[in-house]
Parts: sequence; structure tokens; C-alpha cells
Amino acid sequence: MGQSYFVLGTDTHVGKTYIASALVKHFVAQDLKTIGMKPIASGCVVNKKNELINQDVTALVSESNVSADLDLINPFRFAPAIAPHLAAEQLGVSIDINKIKHAYEKLSNLAEVVIVEGAGGFLVPLNKTETLADLAVQLNLPIVLVVGIKLGCINHALLTVEAIKSRGLILSGWVANQIDPNMSMFDENVTSLKQRIAAPCLSVVCWMGAAQFDF
Repeated sequence: MGQSYFVLGTDTHVGKTYIASALVKHFVAQDLKTIGMKPIASGCVVNKKNELINQDVTALVSESNVSADLDLINPFRFAPAIAPHLAAEQLGVSIDINKIKHAYEKLSNLAEVVIVEGAGGFLVPLNKTETLADLAVQLNLPIVLVVGIKLGCINHALLTVEAIKSRGLILSGWVANQIDPNMSMFDENVTSLKQRIAAPCLSVVCWMGAAQFDF
């Protein structure tokens, strides 16, 4: 049997989709029925099937070996490429964590592994009272944290790790993802994080490199 994971990031544009898709591929290669899920997506466009979808969801679906309805894979889809709660407000929609949890439960009945990808950082608002952290608590999945290696990443990573642990969630591990090809002292920054995060580094991904996971 497999184990599902919630992929979170230290910020937006740190490579969550890249790593989440690689995780889906990793478990598919182990002959596990695996599907990617992105509960909330902004910046969606209409495809040939007249569905509102974004490229993150397309990437996850392309690596999955389990099929499911788009409304389960991506329950909340918004065209404006802005923060999810703002996009929802513009459209008069409220992002409902219970709806997301219900969709996840249906996917978990179809697959052995569900890789859930978050949106933005850990405390990004979802509605007037709840954040992505509240969704993580409701799903209660072990977390894989994607750390975008750039200037300031150590502070971002350690604050996120502290916020994860303060909610009683399990940090299964983290991924160092080089998002700045000109980042100076890349190895030294990764070493500093390894010394300070009490969870295994599952992969170190160099600029546009492949992710190999230590699971």
C-alpha cells in the first residue's frame, strides 16, 4: 500500500508543481496507483474540452496513472492569476475546505497514493477565516516541503517548518529546489538547512534537473 502526501512550498514559484509531478511519477514507477490533486488553482484557461484548467493541473494529470473527474482533482478553479481568496471573492465564491476534503477522500478510494499540491505558501488565505494550514490540518497528511533555494530561503524554510510542527503535522521531509541558477553558495545553503531541519532532505534538485527521491 502507498502513502499519500501534501506538497507545500516555502513561497509561491518555488517549484511545487515540478516536485509534486515528480513525486507522482516516482510512485507510478513503483507500480502504485497514483494520482495528483491540486485543490485550488488560479490562472486557469479554457481548454479544448471547454474546461477551466491551468498548467499545474495538466502537469499532475499527465504523470498520474489513475483517471478521475476534474472536479475531484481540482475542485476550485479560477481564471484570475491572483491569490486564491481574492480570485474567489471576485467571483462570489467561498473556498470550502470540507468540499476539498470530500474530493480527496473520493480520490483516495481510487488510488493508493494521492499527491496533493498546495497553493502559494503555508499560510496563504483560502477564505475570510481559513488558510492553507487549516486545509493541511483537515487532510492530516504527511507533508513534503519544497524549499526554493534563493536568497532568504533559510528564514522562509525554518519559519514554515515551525508553523507545520506547531499544528501537530508530520513533516516527512523536504526538497531543496534550485530556482535561481545564479544562486551563490547553493551547496552551503542546502547544508545549512540540513543542519537545522529535523526531517530528512528527500532530494536536492539542481536548476532544471531531475528529482530523485530518498523514500
